[in-house]
Amino acid sequence: MKENKTTKTALHPRNAHRERYDFPSLIATQPELGRFVAENKYGDLSIDFADPNAVKELNRALLKHFYKISSWDIPSGYLCPPIPGRADYLHYLADLLTDSNGNKLPAGDQTKVLDIGTGANCIYPMLGNAIYDWSFVGSEIDTVALDSAQENLYANPQFRGKITLRLQENSKEILSGIIKSDDVFDLVTCNPPFHESQAAAEASSTRKVKNLQGKVGKKVTLNFGGKNNELWCEGGELAFIQKMIRESITFKFNCFWFTSIVSKEEHIKELVLALKKARVADRRIIQMTQGNKKSRFIAWTFLNPEQQENWRKRRWIKI
Repeated sequence: MKENKTTKTALHPRNAHRERYDFPSLIATQPELGRFVAENKYGDLSIDFADPNAVKELNRALLKHFYKISSWDIPSGYLCPPIPGRADYLHYLADLLTDSNGNKLPAGDQTKVLDIGTGANCIYPMLGNAIYDWSFVGSEIDTVALDSAQENLYANPQFRGKITLRLQENSKEILSGIIKSDDVFDLVTCNPPFHESQAAAEASSTRKVKNLQGKVGKKVTLNFGGKNNELWCEGGELAFIQKMIRESITFKFNCFWFTSIVSKEEHIKELVLALKKARVADRRIIQMTQGNKKSRFIAWTFLNPEQQENWRKRRWIKI
């Protein structure tokens, strides 16, 4: 059986997943993965990415092999995130912090990150701490997801005291009710609900399965799963991020960089207008590419150059 070792050059240079999956090594780390791996029509080892159980087992293998996360699970039907893409966002965020700190990465648990909508998978806090030793607060509106995220933390003692979770009790708020008056965060991360309705989410599910399987069966299953609050909200990602921008004004001195994934490039123009209206001091649009998928995140701060320098000296210069 041959392995395709083509490098995924589009991923961030520090991303551990730039090489195609080394399935023999991953199976050695996570033997349960082996029953899902077979040769595809090109003669390469692979899994059926339309099978949610196969995708979950691959994630477990990647997390254990590359990040020493020995135990990880999600309830049935919840979002199963692609690990390489999630890691990419974190690496580009590290570049953003480096650029704000005189080209020195402020790594270590003194760097504090708020992850909005951490999900049942708790993937950004776990990866961010494993890679950069950042400390995290994860917020979540779904109590089942929050319990699952907490179970993942309990199962990996290395995260104790470094990742904490908070319940968002008001479904109409994003930052409000989560950020406390004395909180200080160097970063806010967010991967917002993409779709504007349940119907749109289901249509996307159908297209994904058709692309992966070459046909649509009687029952369509989104290969990465996802509950309603993970996949859609009224107005979709544009309305969500616009609201996040409005709420961020209240917390302009609690956080250095607010950031959010923006899946649709056509939303950037309206988001830039929202940032201008909010009178931010600086904004960035960072491009990312994973395979054939192009994505990006938007970042903004209310701190002017003098305030940024004061933040750097107070928060990072001793790290």
